[in-house]
Amino acid sequence: MSTSSPEAVKKLLENMQADLRSLSMECKKKFPPVKEAAESGIVKIKTIAARNTDILAALKENSSEVVQPFLMGCGTKEPKITQLCLAAIQRLMSHEVVSEAAAGNIINMLWQLMENGLEELKLLQTVLVLLTTNTIVHDEVLSKAIVLCFRLHFTKDNITNNTAAATVRQVVTVVFERMVAEDERFKGLTEEPPAVQGNSNRRSVSTLRPSAKDAYMLFQDLCQLVNADAPYWLVGMTEMTRTFGLELLESVLNDFPEVFLQHQEFSFLLKERVCPLVIKLFSPNIKFRQGSCSSAASPAPVEKPYFPICMRLLRVVSVLIKHFYSLLVTECEIFLSLLVKFLDGEKPQWLRAVAVESVHRLCVQPHLLRSFCQSYDMKQHSTKVFRDIVNALGSFIQSLFILPSTGNTSSTSTPAGGSVSGSQASGQGGPGAAGVGGSLTTQAAFEYRGTWIPLMNVSIQGSAKATYLEMLDKVEPPSIPEGYAMSVAFSALLDLVRGITMMIERELAKQEQEAAMREEEEEPVSPPPQEPMAHEVWEEMVNACWCGLLAALSLLLDASTDETATENILKAELSVASLCGRLGLVTPRDAFITAICKASLPPHYALTILSSSSTNLSNKVYSIQGQSVQMVSPSSESHQQVVAVGQPLTTQPQGTVVLTAKNIQCMRTLLNLAHCHGAYLGTSWQLVLATLQHLVWILGLKPAVGGVLKPGRAVEGPSTVLTTAVMTDLPVISNILSRLFESSQYLDDVSLHHLINALCSLSMEAMEMAYGNNKEPSLFAVAKLLETGLVNMDRIEILWRPLTAHLLEVCQHPNTRMREWGAEAITSLIKAGLSYKHDPPLSQNQRLQLLLLNPLKELSNVLHADIRQKQLECVLQILQNQGDSLGPGWPLVLGVIGAIRNDQGESLIRTAFQCLQLVVTDFLPTMPCMCLQIVVDVAGSFGLQNQELNISLTSIGLLWNISDYFFQRGEAITEELEKEEAVLLKQAQDKGELLNRPFHPAPPFDCLWLCLYAKLGELCVDPRPAVRKSAGQTMFSTIAAHGTLLQPPTWNIVVWKVLFHLLDCVRKSSTTADKEKIESGGGNILIHHSRDTAEKQWAETWVLTLAGVARIFNTRRYLLQQLGDFFKAWEVLLDHIQSAALSKNNEVSLAALKSFQEILQLVTPIKDTDKPDALAAMDVPPVLMESLQGSGPGRPLIRSDSLAERLAQRYGVQPLLPPPGEELDDSALWWSAWNTWYRVGTECTRPPSGGPDKVVFVPSQPFLTALIQIFPALYQHIAGGFSMEDLKKLGVILYGAVSVPISSDSSPFILPSYTEAVLTSLQEAVLTALDVLQKAICVASENLQVMYPAIFEQLLLFVEFSCKPPQYGKMETKHVANAKYNQAEWVALNYVPFAERSLEVVVDLYQKTACHKAVIIEKVLQNIIKTLRIPLGLKYACPAESTWKLAVSSLLKVLSIGLPVARQQASSGKFDTMWPELANAFEDFLFTKSTPPDNLSIQEFQRNEAVDVEVVQLISSEILPFANFIPKEFVGRIMSMLNKGSIHSQSSSFTDLEVNAHCFDWVTVLHIKIQAEMDIRMREEFSKVCFETLLQFSFSNKVSTPQEGYISRMALSVLLQRAQDVLRRYVEDERLSGRCPLPRQQVTEIIFVLKAISTLMDSLKKTQPENVDGNVWAQVIALYPTLVECITCSSPEVSSALKDALGPFKDFMQPPVSKVQNGES
Repeated sequence: MSTSSPEAVKKLLENMQADLRSLSMECKKKFPPVKEAAESGIVKIKTIAARNTDILAALKENSSEVVQPFLMGCGTKEPKITQLCLAAIQRLMSHEVVSEAAAGNIINMLWQLMENGLEELKLLQTVLVLLTTNTIVHDEVLSKAIVLCFRLHFTKDNITNNTAAATVRQVVTVVFERMVAEDERFKGLTEEPPAVQGNSNRRSVSTLRPSAKDAYMLFQDLCQLVNADAPYWLVGMTEMTRTFGLELLESVLNDFPEVFLQHQEFSFLLKERVCPLVIKLFSPNIKFRQGSCSSAASPAPVEKPYFPICMRLLRVVSVLIKHFYSLLVTECEIFLSLLVKFLDGEKPQWLRAVAVESVHRLCVQPHLLRSFCQSYDMKQHSTKVFRDIVNALGSFIQSLFILPSTGNTSSTSTPAGGSVSGSQASGQGGPGAAGVGGSLTTQAAFEYRGTWIPLMNVSIQGSAKATYLEMLDKVEPPSIPEGYAMSVAFSALLDLVRGITMMIERELAKQEQEAAMREEEEEPVSPPPQEPMAHEVWEEMVNACWCGLLAALSLLLDASTDETATENILKAELSVASLCGRLGLVTPRDAFITAICKASLPPHYALTILSSSSTNLSNKVYSIQGQSVQMVSPSSESHQQVVAVGQPLTTQPQGTVVLTAKNIQCMRTLLNLAHCHGAYLGTSWQLVLATLQHLVWILGLKPAVGGVLKPGRAVEGPSTVLTTAVMTDLPVISNILSRLFESSQYLDDVSLHHLINALCSLSMEAMEMAYGNNKEPSLFAVAKLLETGLVNMDRIEILWRPLTAHLLEVCQHPNTRMREWGAEAITSLIKAGLSYKHDPPLSQNQRLQLLLLNPLKELSNVLHADIRQKQLECVLQILQNQGDSLGPGWPLVLGVIGAIRNDQGESLIRTAFQCLQLVVTDFLPTMPCMCLQIVVDVAGSFGLQNQELNISLTSIGLLWNISDYFFQRGEAITEELEKEEAVLLKQAQDKGELLNRPFHPAPPFDCLWLCLYAKLGELCVDPRPAVRKSAGQTMFSTIAAHGTLLQPPTWNIVVWKVLFHLLDCVRKSSTTADKEKIESGGGNILIHHSRDTAEKQWAETWVLTLAGVARIFNTRRYLLQQLGDFFKAWEVLLDHIQSAALSKNNEVSLAALKSFQEILQLVTPIKDTDKPDALAAMDVPPVLMESLQGSGPGRPLIRSDSLAERLAQRYGVQPLLPPPGEELDDSALWWSAWNTWYRVGTECTRPPSGGPDKVVFVPSQPFLTALIQIFPALYQHIAGGFSMEDLKKLGVILYGAVSVPISSDSSPFILPSYTEAVLTSLQEAVLTALDVLQKAICVASENLQVMYPAIFEQLLLFVEFSCKPPQYGKMETKHVANAKYNQAEWVALNYVPFAERSLEVVVDLYQKTACHKAVIIEKVLQNIIKTLRIPLGLKYACPAESTWKLAVSSLLKVLSIGLPVARQQASSGKFDTMWPELANAFEDFLFTKSTPPDNLSIQEFQRNEAVDVEVVQLISSEILPFANFIPKEFVGRIMSMLNKGSIHSQSSSFTDLEVNAHCFDWVTVLHIKIQAEMDIRMREEFSKVCFETLLQFSFSNKVSTPQEGYISRMALSVLLQRAQDVLRRYVEDERLSGRCPLPRQQVTEIIFVLKAISTLMDSLKKTQPENVDGNVWAQVIALYPTLVECITCSSPEVSSALKDALGPFKDFMQPPVSKVQNGES
């Protein structure tokens, strides 16, 4: 019921009246004034009640009067009356009907009572009611009321004391509550408060409202009192305790923080009064050092810390920090520093305990810690408070292990309250010892280096429940149980970690959420500016605290003997590590992870990665509060349950290592860290995985299929020992490990990369360890890489490259097991990748497919055969499983198959070849056509490998199969290729590049063929002859069979890039081939001598190739001639023929000429294309001939199906033939051929230069024969333009060819026996060539006939060979006749038959052409004579007797034709030079210098003499009768010849001998005489004819011209001269010979002369005198004396002849009848 309801008011009035009545009754006797006052009071009340409607207000107005009776009653100091009055007053107060004045009166009355010590508890109650029910009491009244309570607090009575204390507390609270209420009321009306000056005025502050003023004054005085100063406002205080003051201050600060925060006046008080006070009161604690003075005797108690005050100060500080941190930044810095100092080991134990509790209070307020960090640690020149707090906690914990605990208890480390013996037992025995105590559970504790500290349950996680800070009733410091401080510090640490991490993670999550929302809204909002700030704060917090935390936690982890504690520590380390990871703080993250890793491994385990990454930590000394605290390294003494013994994974075997339960617990934490926080591990994956790898190794887990680790027996060393506990754990651990890597599928891409990188570097280490030893390597990393790859198949792209790049390195490792797993992993991944259902599927994601297959290709670079074997097996599997869907992956797969090297051994090459055969037989139709080219390349590369000849040959067969496939599927392939081509072209154009494809711009299908040809071309120059041969045959067959499919322009490429390129290569190889003899062809195969050097084997290839190309030129001539550069190609071909022809190998050179002959048989295209020979020229297989119909124009095409139409559509009308009516102009080709022929001829017939010692190459006879035989065929084509110049060139070659000698070993087959007059085929060919020419000229036009002389000239050169065989350079040739075959290297031919045949040709030709102008002009006759003069002159000295005989007969024939011509042309002077030549010829022949051979028979000699006579007869019949047409000198020479012939000339030599006879014996002389006589006898007939001829001319009386007269005169003159000589010589000889008769011949001669003289005398008589010259007379007369001298001769025949001669002289004895003058009488 509320106090203002009518019923309540009525009740109040009744109660008041009753009270007044009671009062009047009580005071009736003793205190009448009171009684009266009471009665008038009753009346007053009634009146008020009657008059007023608002009774309470009226009451309040008149409250002073109403209260008066009761106040007077209290004044009586009667207990009963006082109690009654106080109760009544209280009732009035509770109905709030007391006015301010009345209240003042009441307080004064209460004060009196207090001073009198009356009703103390009632007083307190009344004050309380007065102050709580209304707000009318202010200022001095209020202060008086408060002082009253304080005074009562310090009475002697305990109950009063405590009640007063409670009242004071309540009153203080009320005062502040009033202020808060007042602020609420004025909340809306904010007025600008004036700036507050620093005010030390004890009076109130004018800016405050009433209630606030009271509060201000009260708080100010409380500070004064605690500081032991007089109060300003609480007047009348008599005593005060500091403890109570501090409690009051704490409660106000704690309960009304907003008052201080909202009012500057109060803030001012905090800064100016409270903080200095606290700092002042703290001073004894700061200065005090434990042990500096003993705690017993303390002369200066001020200096000793006093527990109650110290503890309350800490509480105040906690409140200040908690609520007013923002106001008191500087002051808090001081407080916190003090707090940190109180944790020092030198302070009393209770102080440290209380301080640790205070620190714990801070640690559960992460936001506060964050503020510290912002305000101190992040400011320059400021104490790093937050860091110091954490470090202080850390060093506090360390100090507990290091310092003996000095507290109030004894200094032994006995647990408080525990019996000494029991605790020590458990201290030494560790957790195990507790087992003795039966059901006793082991107490949780820390143990480190012999110090054992129990762990107590001090507070619930996250709240700081202090024990000692709440001991407000204790005056003496309490005793602190052992382990309490440690437990609080441990909780504080854990709470600190938990609070900070949770706070930061919440904020991070919020940020991420906001960021995500922003992304969804897609607003490019710039993040709020405080965010980077927040990040900086978090980072600073972590950076400030991590070192201290790590130091403390590592130590505790090492010392912990309790599973739960261990778990908590690990959780803390884990969460810090994870937080650091999230914030990107690498160093602290790695440090915490390192700590967990170290804890997982056996103590002192040598693990490089940990020591290297933590060197910077473990060797750091953290300076905390000036003490240096070393990072504690784990101690191995901690008593832990051993659960496993195993092998360490290190390079040096180290015996065994031990794993404890704690290690396994840490390992699980590590797994948990990796599993849940993998995304933040980044580079520290390395640490984690390295540790796991070692643990896995120690536990003996080995990789199984798919990379899962299964427990397996250790391979070497003492076997791993595992307890059953850990055995049951192993599958779980293995499972978690696998789950860890499976969960990698939830990591983001970056983290996944970190994981992969870490695994890779782990694997690198394992690889390094496995180098150079055959120890089992650690396959953990490789296995896990495989596992990670397999679970991340859906995003395999992002990790594929690093993953496979590393596995490829593993595959190259020398350790077999390692390598094997690398290959296993990589091939499994590839197979899995290809069979995984990707989205989009691989068929639509070419890039991914290529990416997956790429490592397979890379494996080709690995040299180890086992890896290549695995790779190829993988390829086989892929072909069998995914062969149909490889699509764009084909190039890579084919690349792998084709990546064979000669150093790989046969088995690998066989496996690869199996794959290729599978591809060619099954997959050609399914692969993209663009890959066909690669198939060709790969097949080619198998051809080129040199390990297995059979595979090479089989692969050439495969190429043939492939070409068939192309042929059959031409249409489909063409279409697909053209589509692809279009796409590629467009791409290339977009990039502005040219299309990069071999043989571009040929059509793509043609390019395919070209690649095939090119590959075969490569095989054609393989080092192995068998391969070359097979490839060559295949290539030319393919071109022949399928060449028609190619477009004409492509032929261009075939010719240039394939055929000519091949020819170049073959030529080059052949010319550089080795001439060393090859012993046998491998195994026991014998090699024929014609192939027993590389050079000879290459020769065969060259022959094949050249023949093939020539055949193509022959059969495809129509096609090729359409090409623009056919002429150029022709030239190149000729060049090849030329170089082959000139090669030093007879086989090649001969074959070259055969090819030359073949291309010369080319037919110029004819218009009528339907003739079957057109097809024959095309080299169409006969089988197909029937299917061809020669219908319509254009060349018929092979194949009866639609191929013909198809090609026609594709290429338009076939431009294979010239349009009708246009003949191709071939002359240039033939002239080019002629030039080539000429060059070959010139080169091969050019005699070698250099000395006779030089080894020279001499072309063979068959070669030269073939060469010359080509000419007639060639000439048909060039006859039209064949010029004199060309004829000369031809001549040079013919001459040269005939001059070449024969090698002695082949001569028996070529040379006829010397006696047979047979021509060699070469000589036949030469004559045929000239014959062809001569016939051609014969029928040709006039202007060609100028060539006759040249032909004569050529023939005449050959005629000379009969006497002068040609020299071949400076080579020494032997003549067959005198050479045994084995002595002479070179044998000269027998040129006689050839020369003679040539001579016959000359004669024949001359008979036909004597009258030709050219023949006349060019003095052919003269040349013939000049040439014949040689054998005629040599006569018996000629190599063959037949020669000069033929020469004579030829001369006679020629002259019989030529002389008439010469006579006709006498006037033109064209024959002038011929006559002297003829004269010389006659003279050389008739008077030869050579002697007949000894064995010449008489008959033979007479036959020869008859020939001489024939010549003289020719002179007499053909020359002398026509003397007037002949030059005089010539006639003169003829005459003197006849003269010479008519008188035996040999006698002179006899005379010479005779003169010198005295030198010789007679035998010799006689012998010579006989010889001479024989000679003379033999020439008798000849002389006679000469003389007769001479005389015939001398007596010629048919002189019709002076010319003739001249001749006869000349003849006479000569005759007379001769007679004179003979007679004189005879007389001389006769005289000298004495009795010895003269030689028969001389006698005959003189008789002959004498007869001639008489004949002459007769004819002179008959001749007209005018015909006889005066000289003649003189000569005749001059004979006379000589004749007379001859009379002494002894010979009767001479005497009778002399008589006949002297007789006619009588006619001269008389003078002549008349005188002849000038020939006229």
